[in-house]
Amino acid sequence: MRVPGSASLPQLCARRITQQCLIRQNAAVRGFASHTSTAHPDIEARTPPYEKLVNKLTTVRKVLGQDRGLTLSEKILYAHLDNVEEALGGRGGDVRGKADLKLKVDRVAMQDASAQMALLQFMTCGLTKTAVPASIHCDHMIVGEKGADVDLPKSIEGNKEVFDFLESAAKRYGIQFWAPGSGIIHQVVLENYSAPGLMMLGTDSHTPNAGGLGAIAIGVGGADAVDALVDAPWELKAPKVLGVNLVGKLSGWASPKDVILTLAGKLTVRGGTGYIIEYFGEGVQSLSCTGMATICNMGAEVGATTSLFPFTESMASYLKATQRGPIAEKARAVQNDYLKADSHAEYDKVITIDLSTLEPHLNGPFTPDLSTPISLFKETVEANNWPTKLHSGLIGSCTNSSYQDMQRCESLVKQASAAGLKPKSEFLITPGSEQIRATLEKEKTLETFEKAGGVVLANACGPCIGQWKRSDIEKGDHNAILTSYNRNFRSRNDANPNTLNFLTSPELVTAMAYAGTTTFNPLTDSIPTPDGKEFKFSPPAGAELPETGFATGNPDFYPTFSEPDPSAPVIISPTSTRLAPLDPFPPYGEGELDLTVLIKIKGKCTTDTISAAGSWLKYKGHLENLSHNTLFTALNAETDEVNVAYDTDGTKMAIPELAHKWKKEGKPWMVVGEYNYGEGSAREHAALQPRYLGARVILCKSFARIHETNLKKQGMIPLTFAEEADYDRIGAGDHVRTEGLYDMLKNGGKGEVVLNVTKQNGETIKLPMKHNISGDQAKFILAGSALNLLSAAAKGGKQ
Repeated sequence: MRVPGSASLPQLCARRITQQCLIRQNAAVRGFASHTSTAHPDIEARTPPYEKLVNKLTTVRKVLGQDRGLTLSEKILYAHLDNVEEALGGRGGDVRGKADLKLKVDRVAMQDASAQMALLQFMTCGLTKTAVPASIHCDHMIVGEKGADVDLPKSIEGNKEVFDFLESAAKRYGIQFWAPGSGIIHQVVLENYSAPGLMMLGTDSHTPNAGGLGAIAIGVGGADAVDALVDAPWELKAPKVLGVNLVGKLSGWASPKDVILTLAGKLTVRGGTGYIIEYFGEGVQSLSCTGMATICNMGAEVGATTSLFPFTESMASYLKATQRGPIAEKARAVQNDYLKADSHAEYDKVITIDLSTLEPHLNGPFTPDLSTPISLFKETVEANNWPTKLHSGLIGSCTNSSYQDMQRCESLVKQASAAGLKPKSEFLITPGSEQIRATLEKEKTLETFEKAGGVVLANACGPCIGQWKRSDIEKGDHNAILTSYNRNFRSRNDANPNTLNFLTSPELVTAMAYAGTTTFNPLTDSIPTPDGKEFKFSPPAGAELPETGFATGNPDFYPTFSEPDPSAPVIISPTSTRLAPLDPFPPYGEGELDLTVLIKIKGKCTTDTISAAGSWLKYKGHLENLSHNTLFTALNAETDEVNVAYDTDGTKMAIPELAHKWKKEGKPWMVVGEYNYGEGSAREHAALQPRYLGARVILCKSFARIHETNLKKQGMIPLTFAEEADYDRIGAGDHVRTEGLYDMLKNGGKGEVVLNVTKQNGETIKLPMKHNISGDQAKFILAGSALNLLSAAAKGGKQ
């Protein structure tokens, strides 16, 4: 199947967002990594200010003491402090896990689903341009079904209203706009924006992918991104540092993906919370830049703030290959001072992984930390009665769509094709960017996949984030898929709760698709060929970078270099069902809160649970319409029912239905949950929706980092049980009055909070709480949201 390239431009033009999106007046200056020119108009703008950062680091050493060894992540973070003395002074070096860092970041990146709300919030501040360089990437709203040629034009046409809004806002505020088809945000950022020592925020949880190029890149909600866009310091509790010592060298079937799959099994989905994962050791030098990006990408699945690697020669090679050689040279000049840990730096924890003995792993189903080595996978499948038939194998996505990934998969396809074999499972391929797609087309890699029966999807997220229109099964069918993706929560990929997604390397996906079974081990097993022989795969092989350079591809997929245009209108239809300007949330008020528990949730409650993606992505810019999916896949802890809540009179209702009813009645409410509440995507809608519907408090055993921050940004109060066993003492329908909350907020986050709970039978109990609210976050909550404060400051008010 042909994929869109320059030859298909006339067909695409007829269906693109707007004519001006496709045929731009200043096409001569369009282009980034895939263009052959070695000099770009904004190469300086994409180079970290190394001299300034190294000078700031000198100040940091004076404050902390010259003998204090700094990890790489500390160097980059502290060099971006707004005020070194305020953040680090008087601590005697005791910073990690305690200090509140106020940081000035270098760049912001937004994907289309989250950019809508981020821009709607930014627009309320009344500024004419963003304070730091920013980009928008249209990748989440492209449905994968029949292949790129069909899917991309159809998705563009169906989402025209949203893409028009994003492009018009980009033009007005000077944001670089990457049109649909250009690629997945994290791959495009790696190819164009990430750089050693950079600090970036991205409105997607897998933003740490950029750590493969030595950047501190952190996934955040839209309100956090607005901090940077309006030049306000962004606050982060100083993370602890988990060192991962890599020794040995990968060989055979082992891949960089297996490093993080193994680590996820060791740490669990919450083992990295509050930490930055910093890789070091001799094994680092043997990894490709894109392989390191894969490892950093999935650090989000263990809850880490971000992940990163020190500067290596593979980073320099990648920068040169993507036309950023000058950045590599400047990075090399500050390598010892800024881009690697001090020799005497200490880590809070250290885990050692031997790459030489690493075995391929498969993680899942339903959680990315259930890790099984390939040698044990067959017996694990049989012991758990998981499906042995493999319905689909999917490779690519932001995690594993690099040139090297695809080359290694192609080597396997060529082996199998030479033996007369075809995949027995559906085989879907997602290039990560137009640069990758065009290069694979030039080298006939895509032709190899297609001749084998593979279907090449658009350069977009597609099935990875629920944009997969399946036709091979019926809704509810019990089935298994293998993917090279990063996340595998129940119902995530295809809205089918009975699809079991096992995460693994693209090489393992490819080989196992030929066997058509989850019990096949390509390291040891053979497949019968049509001529009656036995075929056994040899280990995959593939070049790190293309010998002849990356191909240009369709030039229309690349942004133009533009200045802000305050006269450009931002396009929002007043009758739109997909976009709506935001009304500010009301301030906290005075005194304590009186609340009712809407729902007590059992088990894993991810941001997918709170605010589903998939078909709901079309409402990401319309809070009212989106709010109708709030918590609608949550499991009721008291009845074991999904999407069922009970009003105080016993009436059974859907969870969002009851929330809307209480909103109309002016009845504030709260949610009770378990561990790692809000795990998963950096989806601030999971905070916005409950807040919009009248929730004020979320109480649980523990929070995922991004979600806890998002709640506070939207004026919500995240509390955790001082005694986890108290989870069993509170339930839906209970009345709760806070004690000490208002004083704690007025005192800048200092003070104790207790919940006075009145059970429905009249019994009263007191539950002590814990909280992690800083002085600035207390101000957010009192103001009603961080945006209320930012907007007031931008308009001349006081914070």
